[in-house]
Amino acid sequence: MADAAARGHLSGDGHYTRLASEALKHRTGAQHALLTTSCTHALEMCALLIDVREGDEVIMPSFTFVSTANAFALRGARPVFVDIRPDTFNLDERLIEAAITPRTRAIVVVHYAGVACEMDEIVAVAQRHSLPVIEDNAHGFGGTYRGTPLGSIGALATLSFHETKNIQCGEGGALLINDESLLESAEIAREKGTNRSRFFRGQVDKYTWVSLGSSYLPSDLLAAYLSTQLDEFDSIQARRMHVWQRYRSELADWAAGRGFGFQVCPEDRKHPAHLFALLAPDLATRQAFITHLAEAGIKAVFHYVPLHSAPMGLTFGDRHLPVTDDISDRLVRLPLFPTLDDADVDRIVAVVTAF
Repeated sequence: MADAAARGHLSGDGHYTRLASEALKHRTGAQHALLTTSCTHALEMCALLIDVREGDEVIMPSFTFVSTANAFALRGARPVFVDIRPDTFNLDERLIEAAITPRTRAIVVVHYAGVACEMDEIVAVAQRHSLPVIEDNAHGFGGTYRGTPLGSIGALATLSFHETKNIQCGEGGALLINDESLLESAEIAREKGTNRSRFFRGQVDKYTWVSLGSSYLPSDLLAAYLSTQLDEFDSIQARRMHVWQRYRSELADWAAGRGFGFQVCPEDRKHPAHLFALLAPDLATRQAFITHLAEAGIKAVFHYVPLHSAPMGLTFGDRHLPVTDDISDRLVRLPLFPTLDDADVDRIVAVVTAF
């Protein structure tokens, strides 16, 4: 960050923005990577790029962060919430086709905890209906589906570098572009609707307002911080995976005996150890379990309140999503971050298994 300041270019698209962007392309296999100020803004860019308009519909899970829906609702679209699978907690590919109407504009998948959705089936449905697939990959940087990096499958994909993510810069994100026809529009949208990128490449003699857009570029200071995180990617991931695997192996017998379950990651995909989720047998047990850990000074938390049942979600119509509601009531996350040492994990496992 000191070097970024010394270079005298603190706004977007400086030296470290280029370094981080190249590292992201290398890690994800995406054709192009554009740093953004957040994953939320990258999703908003997706809505602009596929020209979402008033009255359109966008299929997505309800078990996700609010940004997934907001990005498209801001353009006047209606989020169409589809239920999730009870094993991977991802969008149920078997229910997507029935949700498609003449107004459907896109299918947005969320790789929950970095466990990949059933992408072959989802892409096949999208192709039958000539719809783009967008990967909300906020959890999945470093994950793979049948050997293919997450973020390189959909026409567009988004990443999050919020402080809660494996790789972070406080606040930040990226848009991954795998459809070459969308690149120029993405550059324009990210540069406040101007062709400024073409100007800096010498393709036009001045830049001007040519389309809709906003200020989606992060500071090069943040990109410098992110670059160092990307340099340490392998060591960060190794430590997170070590903690995740200890939880999975050392809690297996306890979970089986107490009616707790685990999220399933199929053998043909790899998750990035973004979070460790337990499924309690019911809501009351989940709440008692969280209280038990809190009394020992261990913070464990539940996750998303389903969007379809939230006050804003209800304005788009009442949806019956029984699996989503069930998973939301029973899921709890254990602490998982790379500075947890083995003594910390020993203590957490001991407190969990005392429940």
